[in-house]
Amino acid sequence: MSQTTLCLDIGSGTQDVLLYSPDREVENCPKFVLPSPALQVGKRLEALRLRGENIWLHGSNMGGGVTRFIRAHQKAGLKVASSESAAYTMADDLTSVTGSGIELTETCPNGFTPVLLADFDEAWWRTFLDAAELPWPDRIAACAQDHGFHPGKSNRIGRFKLWQSLLNEGEGRPESLVYATPPETLTRLGDIHRAIGGGPVADSGPAAVLGALFVDEIEKESFERGITLVNIGNSHLIAFLLHGGRIHGVYEQHTGCVDGKKLWSDLENFRCGCLSFEQVFDEKGHGCLTLDLPRDADGFKPTYVLGPQRGMLDGFDVSFPAPGGDMMLAGCFGLIKGLAMQGA
Repeated sequence: MSQTTLCLDIGSGTQDVLLYSPDREVENCPKFVLPSPALQVGKRLEALRLRGENIWLHGSNMGGGVTRFIRAHQKAGLKVASSESAAYTMADDLTSVTGSGIELTETCPNGFTPVLLADFDEAWWRTFLDAAELPWPDRIAACAQDHGFHPGKSNRIGRFKLWQSLLNEGEGRPESLVYATPPETLTRLGDIHRAIGGGPVADSGPAAVLGALFVDEIEKESFERGITLVNIGNSHLIAFLLHGGRIHGVYEQHTGCVDGKKLWSDLENFRCGCLSFEQVFDEKGHGCLTLDLPRDADGFKPTYVLGPQRGMLDGFDVSFPAPGGDMMLAGCFGLIKGLAMQGA
């Protein structure tokens, strides 16, 4: 029997899900677009805040913006305590957590309500799949954005080292960032990796690239000439220059820092190697890095745009692919594509 894979793309707004079975048509595989774990936890925190309850956070390092709900709790004059593992959700440097008035304790204080922080909660997923009358998968794969663990340093610079590693040590192969075991610095992915039972994990950026390559026509074109792949998420956007199965450039910015006109201008400069790391970083982005761009890439002109905020480039000379028939599941199809490219 073929191996079923539960694929999760855990974002800041949504959690996009594919229960993939290779012996079924992709169109017939169960798919879901759910609120992100951060929003689900946020709703619980908001309800507790409105009831005036103090909270104790426990679990693991999770992303997606849950910190804003915690800060709202403090601003309301309520007390917050946290286990050490959960506290890394708020900062790499735990002195800044305690400095903000949050007590670190491994047990729930009297008069506090426990709240689990987790990007993947197995009990929740078992209940969900049981309710949908779907089987538990043979394996679980997940992607999420991970800035990495960089105490005392800018997370933006730290995260960009991921792309430097991709272009250099990883030889620009997008599938190299689908990890059987993530690097120690990628603490969020490490927590997800353990929570899903040791399954493969990836950053959302490379997963989106691989999702575009799930479309046979796009993958074929990327070998014939250079293409630009853009994923515009709710919080971050990332673009790659791809040719011959290799990534030749990476550009990453915060979605809220640009509009369509500005983004298109950046992409035009990016495609010719004229956009600097310093410019993007000074504009509150993560940066830009390009290698020597091959002439036969022909300027990387074909541009494919994915992501929930892709409408930002509506009206420009771009295409909006739908890997597997569903654009929102590009990261999930990217995990499947990356694993297939690895032979896993």
